[in-house]
Amino acid sequence: MITLGIESTCDEMAVAVVEDGIEIRSNVIASQSDFHKRFGGVYPEMAARQHVDLVIPTIREALEVAGVEPEGIDLIAVARGPGLIGPLMIGLNAAKTLSLAWNKPFLGVNHVEAHLYAAMMSNRAFVFPALGVVVSGGHTFLVKILNVGQYEMIGTTVDDAIGEAFDKVAALLGLPYPGGPEVEVLARNGDASRFGYKAGVVKGSPWNFSFSGLKTNVLYTVKGQNGNKRGKSAILEADRPDVAASFQEAALRDVTNKALKAAKEFECRAIYVGGGVSNNMRLREMLKSDIPVYFPGKDLSLDNAAMIAGLGTKLFSGEGDSLDLEPSSRISF
Repeated sequence: MITLGIESTCDEMAVAVVEDGIEIRSNVIASQSDFHKRFGGVYPEMAARQHVDLVIPTIREALEVAGVEPEGIDLIAVARGPGLIGPLMIGLNAAKTLSLAWNKPFLGVNHVEAHLYAAMMSNRAFVFPALGVVVSGGHTFLVKILNVGQYEMIGTTVDDAIGEAFDKVAALLGLPYPGGPEVEVLARNGDASRFGYKAGVVKGSPWNFSFSGLKTNVLYTVKGQNGNKRGKSAILEADRPDVAASFQEAALRDVTNKALKAAKEFECRAIYVGGGVSNNMRLREMLKSDIPVYFPGKDLSLDNAAMIAGLGTKLFSGEGDSLDLEPSSRISF
């Protein structure tokens, strides 16, 4: 089965061709990160406008690289959410248009669910029940995976996602967007024990996450107790690596402690990690376990269309979605 996948939830317009949910024939990503750096983050309206220009050339390139004609496509899978509504609409409408033009079924899939599938796809490993750990710019949560498409929520963030916290701390430290990789690099030369930061505790919800207070602690360190985000720095240049390392250690320690405890508590046979923060090497070191831990390959950890096509293939039951399907900025897992 040959599936064309389309991903446009944020600032990447991505199109891929995947065979049988595993074999990646092409995985083309048109990133806008350099464009959005000037704003210190993604500018949603401009992202959508860029997608309009990029969607057709990216589809053509993905088909050309895969060596597949439209007649050879069996299914069109597209991310229908969660994400930014404007960018989502471009990808979803493109999928609907191709469905009509090519007379092929299309299926809308959950972008966050696809991040977990990326780890399965990369390692060709499907071990259940398993723990799913999503760590990205917009999401942080734990789920028990009973099978592809079957999940039980364990815990989620009550405020900032971990990737969002990384980006905000990067901004406080004067680092460019996207901030996660920049904080990781700076932290390599820092003392992670110097500031003793801790992630928040959510009363009555031991599996939930809270990173807002941790981020505020970094703000007070960098700008002073009475400072603000735009005020002068209260630390020396030499202190910045220690701040980055202390923040990173606290945030990742919270995720790994809860993930490893949850894997035992819920009798999981494997752990699958998805989302952009899964690229963090310190996280990979900390998540070592007695059971297998699977991370996505580098090309599949950030937003991409191969994971959309792969998941769509696994979920397709012979009948696609209606053309009435709407994008959604929020989707319950």
